[in-house]
Amino acid sequence: MIRWRRGTVQGVRREWPGAVELDVDVAGDGPRRALAYPALVGRPEPGDAVLLNTTALAMGLGTGGYAMVVAIPDRLPPDPSGPGHLVKARYTPLQATVLGADEQDSPHHDVLRDADSLGGAPVVVADLHSALPPILAGLLADRPGARVVYVMPDGGALPSWFSMSIARLKDAGALAATVTVGQAFGGDLEAVTVHTGLLAARLVLGADAVVLAQGPGNLGTGTRWGFSGVSAGEAVNAASVLRGRPVASLRVSEGDKRERHVGVSHHSLTAYGRVALARADVPVPELGGPFGARVAADATPLGERHTLVPVPVDGLHEILRAAEKEWGVRLSTMGRRLDEDLPYFLTAAAAGRHTAALLA
Repeated sequence: MIRWRRGTVQGVRREWPGAVELDVDVAGDGPRRALAYPALVGRPEPGDAVLLNTTALAMGLGTGGYAMVVAIPDRLPPDPSGPGHLVKARYTPLQATVLGADEQDSPHHDVLRDADSLGGAPVVVADLHSALPPILAGLLADRPGARVVYVMPDGGALPSWFSMSIARLKDAGALAATVTVGQAFGGDLEAVTVHTGLLAARLVLGADAVVLAQGPGNLGTGTRWGFSGVSAGEAVNAASVLRGRPVASLRVSEGDKRERHVGVSHHSLTAYGRVALARADVPVPELGGPFGARVAADATPLGERHTLVPVPVDGLHEILRAAEKEWGVRLSTMGRRLDEDLPYFLTAAAAGRHTAALLA
């Protein structure tokens, strides 16, 4: 259950849009790093007493390993004003009211009310949030003028503000906007479902292509069905029923110590092979060598339901290195950097490369 602590803000470490990382003296636990979302709790300042949720610290989580600021009891933020009646993170202590692009008070309601088609726009679906930068790199290398919107469902982090990648990709001009759907919130637009989120990305934000993947901090249990990435298969179905062009990006690893994720991850095989009922393009990277042969063999059963598309990866390593430097985004998955698990990033970039070809 929840671990509560009181603490005192010592200083600000860094900040990015929507989030502030702090040094906090936590009663009983000593100095710790903490994260606050000013839109929810106000902006903490040095010397402020704060109420913290330290559950993630106690569990030793990697991606989410922060104490989370729940409140600044002595200086509460002002009550919100303005339109919006969508409640996200519903019935939790930090439930937030937002304006949904699809609700009646929205200026976009008339556009979305009877909307039913993405007009063939490609929707790249991936399991992990770390796939977003390499997908963009592969896509924009061939289609530098493409307008790409990210749709973030609620399988991982709920606040989009947790992602530094989103902030940096937008600052660099690689990502046009974000739509947060389901219980997730904090995007440029909010929507109730993946379906209206995809439609908002296309019809309101003018996306040429959409990338849909969980926010940071996915959940898995080592079982066939007990992982949050099951939503990738459901997203393929949503993109198809809305007359988009689903592109299913494989999760591939050569560096993961868990055998179930080596080669093509069982997450991809379950999400695309069992959950996705609609046909998608499945880019299969031509990695070469014994490992490349393994990936191709692992992906072969998906050809019974989907269209397997071999994609060359020549030049993608250099493109990824350049993107990491130019965009200021740290390419990392499950703690492994670009050269520690290169096939993972090449596979995601190959999905982007294939998507660029669809925009020709």
